[in-house]
Amino acid sequence: MLSLKPVLFLLLTVVCLGVSKVTPHQKQELPTAVVDGGHGVFPVRIAYETGSNGEEDSSSMILAEKRTRRKDPANHLKYYNGGWNISDRHYKSSVSYTAAPLFGIAAVWFVGFGLSLLSICFCYCCCRRTPYGYSRTAYALSLAFLALFTIAAIVGCVILYTGQGKFHNSTTDTLDFVVSESKDTINKLNNVSSILATSKNIGVDQVSLPPSMKKNIDRVDEMVSKAVRSLDSETQKNEKYIHDVLNSVRLALIIVAAIMLLVALLGFLLSIFGLQVLVYILVVLGWILVTATFILCGIFLTLHNVMGDTCVAMDEWVQNPTAHTALDDILPCIDHATAQETLFQTKDVTFQLVDTVNKIIINVANIDPPPFPGLLNYNQSGPLVPTLCNPLNADKTYRKCQDGELDASNAAQIWKAYVCQVSANDMCTTVGRLTPKMYDQMSAAANVSSGLTYYGPFLAGLMDCSFVRFTFTRVHADHCPELIKYSKWVYIGLTMVSVAVMLSLVLWVLYARERRHRKYTKLAVAASEHTSLATETELK
Repeated sequence: MLSLKPVLFLLLTVVCLGVSKVTPHQKQELPTAVVDGGHGVFPVRIAYETGSNGEEDSSSMILAEKRTRRKDPANHLKYYNGGWNISDRHYKSSVSYTAAPLFGIAAVWFVGFGLSLLSICFCYCCCRRTPYGYSRTAYALSLAFLALFTIAAIVGCVILYTGQGKFHNSTTDTLDFVVSESKDTINKLNNVSSILATSKNIGVDQVSLPPSMKKNIDRVDEMVSKAVRSLDSETQKNEKYIHDVLNSVRLALIIVAAIMLLVALLGFLLSIFGLQVLVYILVVLGWILVTATFILCGIFLTLHNVMGDTCVAMDEWVQNPTAHTALDDILPCIDHATAQETLFQTKDVTFQLVDTVNKIIINVANIDPPPFPGLLNYNQSGPLVPTLCNPLNADKTYRKCQDGELDASNAAQIWKAYVCQVSANDMCTTVGRLTPKMYDQMSAAANVSSGLTYYGPFLAGLMDCSFVRFTFTRVHADHCPELIKYSKWVYIGLTMVSVAVMLSLVLWVLYARERRHRKYTKLAVAASEHTSLATETELK
């Protein structure tokens, strides 16, 4: 089993935890039926259909076709029509292109503002200075807009911090849900394996399962154990990996929010107090930070769109389980051969155990004891013991229980009323048709049958992946809305912070210039008034 771990496709990593990945041409031919997968009734998925020419013809479906129709830079900006498919480079190219404006702004900002800074430095150092001019309107407007964009940066940081917290919680909840489903599958497989192992040692009145069946049980147990080890290993490894990624993303976003907030506030205060050298140092730092934040914003916009595409794709796949889609290549299904063999053996063991118990009841417990002592005569008497319901026919198809047959889940409790007290040589001394030893053996057999019958739908669900549909349905209904909502909060917060700090940087420079010009003008006016006053005094 291989795991899918692209950091940018975080939702896919969460959903596909512990997946089995097959190549695009490896498809499993599944039976056409309707089974109960333990979470509702689902039709078995058909991987192939047979065409009129007798060859296999796949019925395919494009997932999230309308939503994923975007321009593809890898195909000369033609529209991509392949639907959701994370293994397709054109899908990845087209969904990444949705963030092209943000990446473009980052590039233009980095180059344009960098050249502007170089030009300002060049003019300041090399060009002859002209007399300062001063406009009260420009000064007031630059101060007002600087305050406005500083407030906008603060609001953006608050949205970013709140959004990342909620996004982290929603992704963690999704991961925990998928991990719990995986661990539940592991536990159920272990339970099935344990029940099968128990069945090998069960015998009723010296009658037990045949050696060939015990050998088959050992073989199935080995297959199940291998599948469990693989799934458990992948689950633990992927859970740790994704938790580390989520924690790293959360830490990065918190640091970005804190740094951008600090830069915005420091820039505003340093500009107000006229500390020009520190302002220019902060401008250079902010220039780089704004570029990085725009890039991060583009990445989260891409992630947001991938999440939306994935949620739509999962919903459409669940609603159309018979179609061949891109999700067929990434399904957390147990190996089909293992599930099929395990299901067959559980049915075989169930049928044999119930059949053995019923033969003992009919041919030993419920007969009138013969006149001579022996195996069939242990002084049994009283009401006849009801037989156990066999849920399977001889061909292993399911059958309905008849009136008077006991369900395996409560048979042991009812059989207690038919147990007699026995002497030292195991002969009944009171009314009853079952000795305590026979009762214990029959109860053990009924419990095994009940357990295997209980896990039958679960094994059928492994065969047709109906449990995957259940997981996808839950993820789409319970987790997708929050994932999409809070990833949107994150990139909106990043966009607000990026734009607000970007404009603040420009206003820091403009306001510093206007403040310097204002100060120079005031000094020039004061000097002029002083000169005029001195001249008037001399004239007098």
